Formats: sequence, structure tokens, C-alpha cells
Amino acid sequence: MDQQRLDQFMGKMVGDLGAAVSAALVVVGDKLGLYKSLAEGGPQTPAQLAERAGARERYVREWLNAQAASGYVDYDAASGAYSLNDEQAMVFAREGEPTFMAGGFEIVASLFRDEPRITEAFKSGEGVGWHEHDKCLFRGTERFFRAGYNAYLVDAWLPALEGVVDKLKTGARVADIGCGHGASTVIMAKAFPKSEFFGFDYHGPSIERAAAIAEEEGVAANTHFSVASAKGFEGEGFDLACIFDALHDMGDPVGAAAHIRQALKPDGTWLLVEPFAHDRAEDNHNPVGRIFYSASTMICTPASLSQEVGLGLGAQAGEARLRSVCTEAGFTRFRRVAETPFNLIFEVRP
Repeated sequence: MDQQRLDQFMGKMVGDLGAAVSAALVVVGDKLGLYKSLAEGGPQTPAQLAERAGARERYVREWLNAQAASGYVDYDAASGAYSLNDEQAMVFAREGEPTFMAGGFEIVASLFRDEPRITEAFKSGEGVGWHEHDKCLFRGTERFFRAGYNAYLVDAWLPALEGVVDKLKTGARVADIGCGHGASTVIMAKAFPKSEFFGFDYHGPSIERAAAIAEEEGVAANTHFSVASAKGFEGEGFDLACIFDALHDMGDPVGAAAHIRQALKPDGTWLLVEPFAHDRAEDNHNPVGRIFYSASTMICTPASLSQEVGLGLGAQAGEARLRSVCTEAGFTRFRRVAETPFNLIFEVRP
């Protein structure tokens, strides 16, 4: 045993354990509006924040000290006030920013609630469907990925596709497959009111929520949501098909891709967005890969294994495997058009 290596590893464990414990407190702060109240009100004492947020001071004081110890909020010892600097506010209080992360902590909450079911699946080999998870997974996923879609979908990803924006401006038919709560569908519908958007997802409650959000955002007239699988959605003659962070969750991604090819016009385009990953596993042994491999173990791979075929691509499939899926489905053109720290974006065409 190397004592120095042990000490270093124990230091890492203390940091990781502290992060895990703090995750629950991020959910608390997000739900109670503590971060937003702190951002809006400027430096505040625990009593002032408690009054502003409608919470009890003793709990807020303990929460603030935990946040300060984590580096999630700033503390001024002279005044006894806590505050969010601009960077912290962008992560915890400003939901429209591409750096907003609070939704990701809701996903983490679902992992602990669903752990017993996943542990059993390790032994049985059976899958665990998306619909079988705690409902906070669905809301957390929407909020976590919506931040990136807000930042990049209309301004960067769609313009990177050959001729697609022109079609959307004049009026196109778009299928958003595996749309979940419809965050991506609504963003596109607001940007391109002359186009018609069809959101499909097999999870009924998510489709209900997507329709409600579309109504709230004023795009109910050019959006339509239906309960349907990626291999079974109806409609043809689509100018654009989209799958955002969902292909790897599907049991038969090749079958889903083949169905999309049939539903597209001959000159149609498939926008495929997947979690960022290199082709070799060892190249994904990094902080982003740590998040995605962990989520894949608890969510994505069990979801795929619960379905027909059960290919189990996983959230770190990488470009080569994704290309293979599309080629096997009959697509002839596949190119990476953009990337972010969290996503790979591909243009796929017949």
C-alpha cells in the first residue's frame, strides 16, 4: 500500500461524498426558490433570505452554510451576508442560461429513488423502462437539456443543416421523436411559426405535459403531440425529423432510424443530437463521461434493455456506433455538424 496514494484517494472521496450530500440541498434550494431569491435580493443574512423566500430562518442558515462550504454561494464574514456571484447565479438561478444546472440535480434525486429497482435489474438482466422511473426524472431531464436547446438549437444547430432553416421559415413539417415534455418542440415552434411540429413520445404523462407547455407558450396552433413510439409514429412527408438525446435509450435504434427514413421526404433531413462521447471508452473517462456513464447505467441502458431488441447503445455510444446505426437503417449521408461539451450534433440524410 502506498500511503500517499491512499491519502490522495481519501481526499477525493471526501470531495465526492460532500458533492453527493450537497446534491439534495441543491434540490431543496431550487424547489424553495432560495437561489432565485438570493440572486434577486442581493447579499442577505439568513433571516433576510428566509423572510424573502417564505422559509424558516434556522433551516435557511444551515442551508446557506452548506452552500458556502461547497462554494455554491459567497459569504462575507464582516456583514454576515450571503450572496450569489454572477457565475453562481447563471448555474443555479437563471433558468434560461445554457449553464443552468439545477435540473440536473433533479435527475440525481431520481437515481437514488430508483436504485432498488436498478440493483435488482443488475441481477436479473431485465430492463427498467423510462416510464418506471420516479417522475422527477422527467422534469429534471426537461430542465437540464432545455438550457442547451435554448442556447444552441435555433441559433447554431438548425443553421448547420443544409437548407433546413429556409424550409422552416417558409413552412415545413417537422417530427420531434422522443420529445418528452416537448422543450425542443416548443423552442422550434416559437422560432418558426409557419412550420408545423409533431411531437411523439411513448410516455403518456410526458405528452400531456408537452401539450400543456405548448399552450402556455402560445404555440398550440402549430404543435401537435401524440403518444407513439419511435418505430410506430404516424405521418409521412416530413421535411425534418429530430431526436434529441433519446436514440441511445431506444431498444431498436436501427428500426427507429429506418422508420424515420421512410417518414422523411426524399430531400428530408434528420437532426440527431446525442450525448457527447468519444469512440473509445478510455477517452470518455473524464468528468463529462463520468456523468453520462453513470446516468446510462441507471437510466439509458435499462430503458433500452426493457424494449424490443434491447440493443443497449448507452449514453456514450460515440460517433462511429451512431453512424453504423444510421447506415444500417439505409441512410447514406452522416456528418457531424456541431458539438458542445454535452452534445454531438449530426445531420443524417437518405
